[in-house]
Amino acid sequence: MTISSKGRYALRVLIDLAEHNNGSYIPMKVVAKRQGLPLKYLEHILPTLKQNNIVEGMHGKGGGYRLTRKPEEYTIGEILRLVEGGFAPVSCLECGAEPCERADQCPTISMWKNLQSVIDGYFDGITLKDLMQNTTSNLSNIDISFLDASL
Repeated sequence: MTISSKGRYALRVLIDLAEHNNGSYIPMKVVAKRQGLPLKYLEHILPTLKQNNIVEGMHGKGGGYRLTRKPEEYTIGEILRLVEGGFAPVSCLECGAEPCERADQCPTISMWKNLQSVIDGYFDGITLKDLMQNTTSNLSNIDISFLDASL
């Protein structure tokens, strides 16, 4: 599993919108400049976020984007699953994959499912607010006790 630039950029945009939230819409060109990201690339990410009510947008003068919820109400897992399509460690577990005819005989399927649970649990335990506050020290305090239960 590799998080693409699409996933990484989506997180950077949402963190930027959260950090500069004053209730008004923020032009994407402003966010792109602050984050050092190509505006054209962001124009491909924002429609997905808007269609899924992660952000709301307005065209024209005074337009731009803003979050639809508080930063603590967004999980990183929610965002990455949306823009990346999921975290499946193997193709047979990908969303929409054809059921594997060997799943009931596969000696590794439970391992892959456990790995997916660990990844989902980790990313679902982190919010935008967590990333805004401190990208290193508070992430080391994230509760990973679910790891013992899933293995």
